[in-house]
Amino acid sequence: MTTTTSAPPAARTAGAAGSAGSVRRRRRLPFSPWHLLLVPLALTFAVPLGWLLLSSVMSDAEINRFPPALWPAGIDLGGYRYVLGNAMFPRWFANSLIVSAVTVTANLLFGSLAGYAFARMRFAGSRLLLGLMLATMAVPFQLTMIPTFLVMKKLGLIDTLGALIVPSLVTPFAVFLLRQFFLSLPRELEEAAWIDGCSRLRVLFRIVLPLSRPALSTVAVLTFLTTWNDLTWPLIAINHDTQYTLQLGLTTFQGQHHTKWSAVMAGNVLTVLPVLLAFLGAQKTFIQSITSSGLKG
Repeated sequence: MTTTTSAPPAARTAGAAGSAGSVRRRRRLPFSPWHLLLVPLALTFAVPLGWLLLSSVMSDAEINRFPPALWPAGIDLGGYRYVLGNAMFPRWFANSLIVSAVTVTANLLFGSLAGYAFARMRFAGSRLLLGLMLATMAVPFQLTMIPTFLVMKKLGLIDTLGALIVPSLVTPFAVFLLRQFFLSLPRELEEAAWIDGCSRLRVLFRIVLPLSRPALSTVAVLTFLTTWNDLTWPLIAINHDTQYTLQLGLTTFQGQHHTKWSAVMAGNVLTVLPVLLAFLGAQKTFIQSITSSGLKG
């Protein structure tokens, strides 16, 4: 014979009051409580970007005024006209675009081949080679820039866009991230393709890569951001202003025209805009790739 005990009336009353209180709290906050912290933090990070945008449409008098103007009296596009018309800004923009596009494409191709080899193929010394490759990520660029410069000089690429492209054709990070993502994919799909007579390369390009779009998007975005924002290596490898990238040209432009702040701000807006669009366009796939590639070692 079993007996059931019911909760005391006071406990039932307290439970009902607690559930009613939680319902009222959910009604009062139609969003996560974390937003109370994240929204002010996001606004704090957005303030410099907003000030940059507003300053780019101000006149030089408004920018140099003290105390500074917080809002432009009118939209003045003189800085944009000066940058696009009187400087070599379009040439620098094209150079950065060429270098970034070739680097991203090469990292996607070579990173996919190497990552798939490390993920699915077992050969002598594969683990040792993978460890050595990952160890190079801990070596700072300051230790390798002189040997890299000497190699580029021997190849005759100094003061050309090739000097900016060749050292970044494939990066250890791209290989590692794609390898981690490939490990999370089921082998059964590849085995079925092998039974149908597909080669490894065909399996990679027809089966694996279409399923790896989040990881490929992440590699593309991070490689683009790194290449687009790079200043140190172009400063060493490029001498002539016709081969400047956007970051290097903008630094020189700012030094030459330090009093024309509207043009400097306009140039910075045009520099930040492609980076911002690239990140916003791949935000969802970026998060999905990071969470997927971090599950399996």
